[in-house]
Amino acid sequence: MQTLLILVAVSVVVHNYVVGLKSYRVLDTYDNHLCNRPCQVNRPQTCYYDFELELYFALPKGCFDCPRNKTDCARPHCIAADGVSRAVYTVNRMLPGPAIHVCENDTIVVNVVNHLTNGEGTSIHWHGVLQHDSQFMDGVAMVTQCPIPIRGSFEYRFKAENAGTHFWHAHSGLQRADGLFGALVVRQPDELEPHLGIYDFDLPEHTLIVNDWLNELSINRFAHHHVAGGDNKPRSMLINEGNINRFAHHHVAGGDNKPRSMLINGKGRLQNFTHEDNTTIYTPVHVFTVSRGRRYRFRSISNGILNCPIQISIDNHTMTMIASDGNAFEPLEVETFNIFAGERFDFVLSAVMPVGNYWIRTRGLADCGVKSAHQVAILRYQGAPDQDPPLNVSWDLGNRSGKKLNLWNQRSGPDQIAVADLTSKNVHNTALLKEIPDKKVYLAMDFNSIDNYHFHDESYYPLATVQKAFKLLSPQMNHISMVLPHAPPLSQLKDIPDTSFCNADNTGSTNCSEEFCECVHRIQVDLGDTVELVVIDEGVPFNANHPMHLHGHAFHVVGMDRLGENTSLSQVKELDAQGKLPRNLRTAVLKDTVTVPDGGYAILRFHADNPGFWFFHCHIEFHVDIGMGILIQVGKVGDMPPVPKNFPKCGNWAFNGNEDIKQTEKVTCVSGASELTSASFISLSVPLILFHVLNSMN
Repeated sequence: MQTLLILVAVSVVVHNYVVGLKSYRVLDTYDNHLCNRPCQVNRPQTCYYDFELELYFALPKGCFDCPRNKTDCARPHCIAADGVSRAVYTVNRMLPGPAIHVCENDTIVVNVVNHLTNGEGTSIHWHGVLQHDSQFMDGVAMVTQCPIPIRGSFEYRFKAENAGTHFWHAHSGLQRADGLFGALVVRQPDELEPHLGIYDFDLPEHTLIVNDWLNELSINRFAHHHVAGGDNKPRSMLINEGNINRFAHHHVAGGDNKPRSMLINGKGRLQNFTHEDNTTIYTPVHVFTVSRGRRYRFRSISNGILNCPIQISIDNHTMTMIASDGNAFEPLEVETFNIFAGERFDFVLSAVMPVGNYWIRTRGLADCGVKSAHQVAILRYQGAPDQDPPLNVSWDLGNRSGKKLNLWNQRSGPDQIAVADLTSKNVHNTALLKEIPDKKVYLAMDFNSIDNYHFHDESYYPLATVQKAFKLLSPQMNHISMVLPHAPPLSQLKDIPDTSFCNADNTGSTNCSEEFCECVHRIQVDLGDTVELVVIDEGVPFNANHPMHLHGHAFHVVGMDRLGENTSLSQVKELDAQGKLPRNLRTAVLKDTVTVPDGGYAILRFHADNPGFWFFHCHIEFHVDIGMGILIQVGKVGDMPPVPKNFPKCGNWAFNGNEDIKQTEKVTCVSGASELTSASFISLSVPLILFHVLNSMN
């Protein structure tokens, strides 16, 4: 009988492990991972991670009495967020998801399992990792791979080839806006670190991820906002904020897209609760701990969702900025900096103030300024009491004066530093900075007044006939809305008709300024080209913001300026022809994400050394989801990497009469059956083996 009980127990344990009910949701964090180690030259490792994606909830039953009992908020599976109960998407029931901390040239292996019970396909993008020789791992659904279907899995395997502060996030639909994101930090050995000596510690626990946060699933807000209507305020609605014009951005009306909250490392305070002693309490904020007299490298990441530049400051402290998007620049001491969606900034904090608690403040601008969205975390010195800092928390108090880096729609000046003013510490490819590039492309962005048939039916409710509150302008590039193809061009280019592709030079007889244009928006460059992108934000209807992210390459920001409240493609071209767009061809900083000033331009240079199809897009979710992006095809078909064996396929299918009903073999559902069969086989075979062992012992 004892033998039988042992066999039953072992069978249950083994079966639960095999079918995926193991406890990595709790344990899969950076602090206990084998790859979290001091980095050494020529000592790479292979680092394995399991990601289980689920539809989950903020303040679920696993939080028990959080926040009234603060210790409950730290329980495994408790996501407190900002105290607002709402559905969330999670990886391993964590918000943010598991952090990946590795060394340069490590191999990262992540097995992603899609358990999103709403049936959505998904994919994971490794934002900032360039993916040389691993193009199929870039994780853009319908560009580099098919979406991972429900109950399906996909193993990402790539080299952490470029050091720096990166992050991972879902690249399907709006999923990253609801929780599918986390840190990805690639460290270097001390011998290779360009800023060695200006800080004492570079610790995983000093990674800071900030994002604006809605009080409901983003798809609900997206549908309400785009289908119900958008609010297009005229420029006379500008609100004065010192010398910064803060504008209640477009698309409000029936569907408000203005965040009222933010999170720092998945935590925050917004919804208030009443304690049993009738005091007001909030969900806990994140605490960063330092020791007085030491210098710490902080790595900040923006998983920004909407039109929400975020201003970051630390009470009573300055910050020495040293890197952005994984690329080092000459140190710059500032009181505050802005971070745009998709950007990363590293800074050194010197813990020289009296022992105590200090607020780390984040303050939303643009759309996030409409409802004064802000958030705080705590900088706590060792020895300080476990309590909040003495100063108040408010949106206004986050408006720190002094020197600022990374401007939002301002021109640079003595205390206003644009990223184009930074001096790179790793200008390594002079071919990038030659006087005349091999390929120059002008990309003009704006919100265009056009009958986009997805939101304005030309017959029933055209743009011209609906009330202002229901007008929806289309964010486009060169008057074209990007639509993803029905199959990934990297792996299934032959399945996509040539007529699906277009760009500003081949729209045929269609005038895209007057008629809605939608296609797989593509430009082509040769492998090895030095490419210059002159990206223009014409800025006619709104004082907006477009942080542009390039996959597969980093670029030099060789020029940037705001020309006025608005500009035009023709004006920028004319200025360029007259030599009036200055370029820094010697020390321009390297980045992979940059915001383009409204009514201005940014000039980006990159070396097209990575063959493939690479997405260049606005990192504001509601903008890219309705077309603000373009594919850059690097190389010809013969330059493309070979498709991995048995790589998943997807695409269109149409019934072809009797040909399709002739069956040569019985078709069964293989994937689910094989998973169940293998799990059952292992679950049964292990106890049987143990049974024989125990009998032999008896």
